[in-house]
Amino acid sequence: MKKFVLPAVFAAAVVTGAPALAADMAPVYKAPPPPVSYNPWDVAIGGAVMTDYNFRGISQSDRGFSATAYIEGRYNVTKDFQWYLGVAGYGVKLVTDPSAEIDFYGGFRATFGALQLDLGLLYYYYPKEQQQFIDPTLSFVTSNPNLGFAPYTVSNTDFLEFYAKATYTFNDNFAIGGGIYYTDDWLGLKASGTFASVNAKYTGTALPNGAGWYVSGEVGKYWFGEGEFFGAPLTLPDYTTWNAGLGFTYKAVTLDLRYYDTDATPTECFLLTSDVRGVNNGTGTSNWCSDAYIAKLSFDTTLDALK
Repeated sequence: MKKFVLPAVFAAAVVTGAPALAADMAPVYKAPPPPVSYNPWDVAIGGAVMTDYNFRGISQSDRGFSATAYIEGRYNVTKDFQWYLGVAGYGVKLVTDPSAEIDFYGGFRATFGALQLDLGLLYYYYPKEQQQFIDPTLSFVTSNPNLGFAPYTVSNTDFLEFYAKATYTFNDNFAIGGGIYYTDDWLGLKASGTFASVNAKYTGTALPNGAGWYVSGEVGKYWFGEGEFFGAPLTLPDYTTWNAGLGFTYKAVTLDLRYYDTDATPTECFLLTSDVRGVNNGTGTSNWCSDAYIAKLSFDTTLDALK
């Protein structure tokens, strides 16, 4: 406060010691503030490492470590309406042995007070995947197409999905949300897949140093239509999944500790995943859908926030 008080005292002394005529006083002119520049473009970037890549209750990394990164371009038409286009990559270990999972997505987000809507399309791309074949005794799987074995997988599991999501924020601490996702060709099996979920999140009051925490949970269900596998009808089992966890945040970094589970049986999980382990051990089962405790360390920010 001192650096403001002293000039004020000095100014008062000058005015009282030497009274001035109105003609001697220059007119006070205050320049208008410079126009505020507005850049509607922004880019979001982020990445994470995790002890298991779990997608809607099912492991995509054979219960092992995985990593992901993404970049998302954004155009803010107004403060309440945003177009976006992004790409994300994940490390996976799946039956067709792709080198990665690459997600291309885009859509728009609209905000109406406490309600945010998000509509878009997402394409799941699995580069360099290999069709698998199974021997006549059903005892082992191979990617060698020259042995004359029966197909064990399709040759291309890429698929396109439409999604619609909504989040309602009651206050700084509590929000609920939900979403629905639909494809007409799940994993190339010509079966429709519809996933719907609801979620809730409580965010605790941040500490003075900026550290924060939250608890959140989600319940979802997957419904599948009748599919086809090389001309034969295919029925995939519906299943329910849920997760709950605790997270800690500091600036752009988040540590999330979460529990996942589904009601899919080991046999149903094998039908959904074609986990080769179920063939190799002769059980026809998979543990990729069972309960899991997963730790995830992530970083998320935007170029605008880094300025």
